[in-house]
Parts: sequence; structure tokens; C-alpha cells
Amino acid sequence: MVEELVGPTVESLGCTIWGVEFLAQGKHTKLRLYIDREAGVTVDDCANVSRHVSDILDVEEVVTGAYTLEVSSPGMDRILFKESQFTDSVGEQVDVRLNFPFEGRRKFIGMLAGVQDNMAVVQIDDDEYLLPLENIQRARVVPVFDEG
Repeated sequence: MVEELVGPTVESLGCTIWGVEFLAQGKHTKLRLYIDREAGVTVDDCANVSRHVSDILDVEEVVTGAYTLEVSSPGMDRILFKESQFTDSVGEQVDVRLNFPFEGRRKFIGMLAGVQDNMAVVQIDDDEYLLPLENIQRARVVPVFDEG
């Protein structure tokens, strides 16, 4: 709902919404909005989007009670929210956490080999695991730095 509500405003500011997270911590809620831009996200982009989005959220009363709005770049270790983001990240190292265990485990770190039939294909050594996207609690790209 947040993405649909503030998406047009974020786009009018030259950015796109990468993803949205709600984090409840006791009586306080944190709403984290990840934005992206082809040229890269600056601190000014985050501040500008934050001002505009905050006004919209306050008027529409999307979040009840006290909350903190954080606007951030997805970063190099970006979280994957949408199937298209998984598809665009094929070939990358990923850290996947599941809601429910698959073959006795909830954590998989390996290469994202593909996306098919609403499942992420994660390769770990010689094994491939088909992980249903709806069972993925969080998937994050693991940055690999060249040594040299």
C-alpha cells in the first residue's frame, strides 16, 4: 500500500522505490523505504524523498501511532523484494533466509542460478535448491570484492 501511495511522488523526484520494510519494535514502528536511481542515490535524494513522503504518510495516516521514516539506498548488499529483482540478480551471491525450513534449514548462501516457476534457484557447491519466493523471509545480495 505504501509503495502504491508514494510511488508517483518518488518517481517525480527522479527515483524509484526498490522496496519497503515495516519493522515493529515494541510500541514504535520503523518504516524503511529503499529508493534507487540509475545514477546512484545521494544523501540529498534521501532527504528530499523523506520530506515529500513524510507529508503524504502523515496526511493519509498510513501508519497508526508513532513511527520513524527512514529513506535509504538499497546499497551493495541490497535486499531483494520482487521477482524481477531476483531475475536481475542471477549470477550474484545471495544470502537467503526462509520463513519455514526447507530440507531442514532456513539459511542458504550461494549463487542465484535462476528464477523459475516463482522459485529462486540457489546453487551451493554442486547442489541446487529450488526455494519458493513466497517462503523467502529475506534475500540479500552478498557483495564480492576482487582481491588484488
